Amino acid sequence: MTQAQLEALLQRLTERLALALRADPFDLRIGQQVGAELVQAHIASAEGLGRTIEVIQLRLVRDLDLAVDDVEDRMARLLATVATGYARALRDRTLDEQEAIRRAAMMARAQAERALRESESRFRHQATHDPLTDLPNRTLFTERLTTAITAPGRGADRIGVCFLDLDRFKVVNDSLGHQVGDSLLVSVARRLRRALGEHLVARLGGDEFVILVERTGCTEDVVKVAEAALAAVSEPALVDGHELTVSASIGIVERQVAGTSPMELMRAADSTLHWAKAAGGARWSIFDADRNRRELARYALSAAIPAALDRGEFYLDYQPLTGLRDGRVVGMEALVRWRHPELGVLRPDSFIPLAEETGLIVRLGSWVLAEACREAGTWAAGAAGAADAPFVSVNLAVRQLHRPGLVQEVQGVLGRTGLPPERLQLEITESTMMSTVAEPVRALRVLADLGVRVAIDDFGTGYCNLAYLRDLPVSELKVAGEFVAGLRAPADDPGSRTDERILASLVSLAHALGLTVTAEGVETADQADRLRAIGCDAGQGWHFGRPGPAVPHLDRSPALTDTAS
Repeated sequence: MTQAQLEALLQRLTERLALALRADPFDLRIGQQVGAELVQAHIASAEGLGRTIEVIQLRLVRDLDLAVDDVEDRMARLLATVATGYARALRDRTLDEQEAIRRAAMMARAQAERALRESESRFRHQATHDPLTDLPNRTLFTERLTTAITAPGRGADRIGVCFLDLDRFKVVNDSLGHQVGDSLLVSVARRLRRALGEHLVARLGGDEFVILVERTGCTEDVVKVAEAALAAVSEPALVDGHELTVSASIGIVERQVAGTSPMELMRAADSTLHWAKAAGGARWSIFDADRNRRELARYALSAAIPAALDRGEFYLDYQPLTGLRDGRVVGMEALVRWRHPELGVLRPDSFIPLAEETGLIVRLGSWVLAEACREAGTWAAGAAGAADAPFVSVNLAVRQLHRPGLVQEVQGVLGRTGLPPERLQLEITESTMMSTVAEPVRALRVLADLGVRVAIDDFGTGYCNLAYLRDLPVSELKVAGEFVAGLRAPADDPGSRTDERILASLVSLAHALGLTVTAEGVETADQADRLRAIGCDAGQGWHFGRPGPAVPHLDRSPALTDTAS
C-alpha cells in the first residue's frame, strides 16, 4: 500500500485502541482484532509488533490525556490482546501459506505427471503411428503380426497379408509436387481405413501400405480384402484442387501360421507385389512358392556371375556361318557358355537375361569380345592363311552399345590380339539399330570405317525399315530363323511359298543396299538348297554345325581344308 494508505490504516487502528481504553466495560476483543488486522495488512515482522507495542504504550495514554483509575491495567491487558491477536493471525497466515504452498506443489506435481503421461503417450501417436496418415506404422504392424503368429492360445490357424503399393505415384510427386502427393496418401489411407475397418491397415512408408488379415479360412478370404482395397484406392479423389485417379498393385500371401515367421511372410508379400507390378499394375497377385524358388535361383545365379568371371568358368563355343555357294566357313559366331561348378554347363538363355537386367552384361560382354578376338587370331595360322580365315562374330548387348568408350575398347582388343578389323563382326539387334539415340550409331560408323563388320541379328522380327538401312554402317543382315523355319515344309505348301517369297524379297533388297544375307536356323539340306536358289549368301544352323569348339568347324570347311593342304 502507499504511504497515505498506510497512515490511514494506522490512524484507524489507533482510534479503535483509544476507544477500547475508554470503553466501559473494557472489551479485550478489539486488541485482538487490531493485531489481526496488522498481520492482514502484511505488517507481520517481529519488529513491526515490537514497534507497535512500544508506540501504543508510550504515546497513546499521553496523547489521549486519560485519567482513568485503571488505565495502566487496561493498557497492559490491551497490549497483551494486540500481541495475542497478532500472533494468532500470524500463525494462521503461516499455516495458510504453508497449505497453499503444499496445494500448489501437489498441483504442480500433478500437472507435471499429467504432462509426462501425455508426452509419453505422444511419444508412443509417434513411435507406433504414421505422422502423416495417422495409420499404424511398420513398428506397430510388426508387433501385431508377430503376436498373431507367435502368441499362444489365439486360435488362429491361418493368416494373410496384403502388401499394397500405389502405381506410378512418383508421377504425382514429380508433376504436382510432394504436398499434393502427401494429401493423396492421406486420402488413400482414409479410404482404406473406411473400407477395411475390421482389419489392421498400416503405412510402411512412401506409398506402401499393408493389410493384416487374421484368422483366415482360405486364400479367397484375403483375395476379397485385396479387391476391396483396390476398389477403395481407385475411387477418384479431389486433392488440393486436382481430381486424381490412382491404381494400386497388391501382393497376397495367405498360409498356415505354423512354420512361418513375420520376416518370411513380409518377404513373400514383397516379392508377390513386384509380380503384380511387373504384370502391369492395377491388380493383385498371389504368392507362388515354385515361382519364388525359381526367382531366388535366378538371383543367386546373377549374383554369382562376377566371381565366375574371376574364376574363369565362362568359355566360348562357336557356330559356323557357311557360304551357300561353296560350303566354305566364312565366319563363326561366338556363343558364351558357363561351366557352373554345381549346375553344369549353362546355355546363354539361362544367364544372359540376368546379366542384362543387372548391368553385368557389360563386363561379361567385354570378356566375350576379348576372348573371341584372341581365339580368332589363332585360326589363320592353322587354317588357310590370313586371306581365307573366317571372321568371328560377337553379339553386342544394348548396354555395351550405349557405353561410352566402345570404339576405344574394340580398338584396344584388336591391338592386343593382332586380329585384323575386317575379321571382327559385331552383331546388333534390330531394335537397337532403330534407336533414336545417335551416339551408338556414330560409334558403329567409326568402327565400320576402321574395317569392322556390323551385322543386324534376327532381322525381320522387329520394325526395321530397309530404306533406313541405307544410311547405317551395316554390312550384313542375319535373317531370323522364324522365316527360315517355313522352308522346312514342302515347296508346294502355301505357307512355305509365302515365307520363301518374303525371304527372296529381303535378299533382293539387301543386295540392292550392298549387304550380304545370312539365314539363321538352317536345319536341313532342303532349306539350304532353297536359300541358295533365292540368292542367300550364307547359312547358320544345325545343318552346318552345332555350337562347339572352333577347330572342328574349321577342319570341316572344304575351302579352308583344300587351301591348307
